[in-house]
Amino acid sequence: MHLKEGDKAPVFKGKDQDGNTVSLSDFKGKKVILYFYPKDDTPGCTAQACNLRDHYPQLTKKGYVVIGVSIDDEKKHQKFINKYDLPFTLLADDDHKIVNQYGVFGEKKFMGRTFEGTHRTTFLIDEKGKIAKIITKPKTKSHTEEILEFWEGQ
Repeated sequence: MHLKEGDKAPVFKGKDQDGNTVSLSDFKGKKVILYFYPKDDTPGCTAQACNLRDHYPQLTKKGYVVIGVSIDDEKKHQKFINKYDLPFTLLADDDHKIVNQYGVFGEKKFMGRTFEGTHRTTFLIDEKGKIAKIITKPKTKSHTEEILEFWEGQ
């Protein structure tokens, strides 16, 4: 990963689950939870998304914006959102632009095989567009706690 805490977050543009264009600049002045995950509707990714869903009112009450990004397409995102009643935006990065901008796509190993994929990583971006915290390998079942621990503990 080439980005570090304190760096300016790369401004991205992508399509959400409904085909709308979303950009980081749309959220200027807000704290953004930008989380990258490997694949819709897989055990770890579902646990992480549902943890954020279950604490979403708490996060939005504090003014945080939640955006998920994977290389799945809009249709898969729609199914994932509908199946688990996810209240936040999921960006379809099927051209790999955003994952490459953030340096989270690369070689992975799983069960003895090596392949290319998205590394589960969360970027906490402050109101000025700077990366306040990078959480590598977030705990899928308690991800909100990790986020709040950082932002509330400052």
